[in-house]
Amino acid sequence: MIEIKNGKIVTPDEVIEGKSLLIEDGCIYDICEFDKKADKVIDAHGRYIMPGFIDVHADKIEKVINPRPTAVFDFELGLKEVEKELLQQGITTIYHSFSLYKDLAFGQCLMRKKENVSKMAELIEDIHNRDHLIHHRCHLRLEIDNLEVYTIAKDMMDKNLVHEISFMDHTPGQGQYKNLAVYEKSVSKSSGQTFEQILDYHKNKEKLTFEQMKELTEIAHSKKITVASHDDDTKEKLEVNAQIGVDISEFPITIEVAKEAKKKGFYTVVGAPNILLGGSHSGNMSAAEAILNNCADILCSDYYPQAMLHAIFIMHHKHGVPIPEMVKKVTLNPAKATRIDEEYGSLEQGKKADILIVDEIDGYPVITHVLVDGKTTSRVEYRR
Repeated sequence: MIEIKNGKIVTPDEVIEGKSLLIEDGCIYDICEFDKKADKVIDAHGRYIMPGFIDVHADKIEKVINPRPTAVFDFELGLKEVEKELLQQGITTIYHSFSLYKDLAFGQCLMRKKENVSKMAELIEDIHNRDHLIHHRCHLRLEIDNLEVYTIAKDMMDKNLVHEISFMDHTPGQGQYKNLAVYEKSVSKSSGQTFEQILDYHKNKEKLTFEQMKELTEIAHSKKITVASHDDDTKEKLEVNAQIGVDISEFPITIEVAKEAKKKGFYTVVGAPNILLGGSHSGNMSAAEAILNNCADILCSDYYPQAMLHAIFIMHHKHGVPIPEMVKKVTLNPAKATRIDEEYGSLEQGKKADILIVDEIDGYPVITHVLVDGKTTSRVEYRR
């Protein structure tokens, strides 16, 4: 039996003080007043005790393995290095996002080639049979103008290598790039094409059909795999997504669309970096505004894992959002959306003991302890 005492225990509905959190056999045994002797005692010293974060959309691994076009590091080395970073940022379950692009408008990236996406997915599956620090998952992002993703996704799901899929459309003039000026700044200058030629190409390209996307969604659901849409910008697009059977609306472009997504029963995802920056780097919806308008269920790291922890406390201190409500956006809500909430996402009896102890120093939140499956995987103390 492990006892974590003297902390502020963050449950889905409240912050509990004056009680201990008990762990046995890697799971949460109870939250109660405890006056017996535990095998191990962790003193939280008045800090927050909260569940480990669940990150449903994260690009971090790309930058670790392929930080520059000509610098490519060993895949397993990259995975082992990145989990050390993610652990200290509070992320105990991560859905690594791998994109399957067709064109090179955004530049060439080794990690977006099908053979390497497959290789990473196989490594993620295999790593759980060996020593590892956190729970790794594969989020397969399907760019719908890459017709090859239809067979790739079917094959990878058949091999049980995928835990989440999302449909993406980065065609200029809609979605994330409704503003063509933003798109022009984002595309690679090394493609050898003028901006006009790039736009002309997008006008005539083929895309996955409605029937193909619906079939992929049905296969995913038969395997309890969550399906997301990406950069929804109209109510009409949401209606199509509902017909396809999508579960999550990632990064809705406007408050109006986010509210409509909620009405239709989608989980809505916003990026935590958006909160730290004070708005979207693409000029789209403010994540903070979406939270305050009750149309953002989940915070993800997107491209900056450090943001998840900081976003919780910014929204609490600056905007008055209660800590339990913010914590749910990085724990229980993503667990529900990805269908793992029976075991993960909250400090409740019987669930896996993925636990963080969080302090605040100089106005910034810091993580001093991380437990995964009840084992202490990180321990840090700040000094003067």
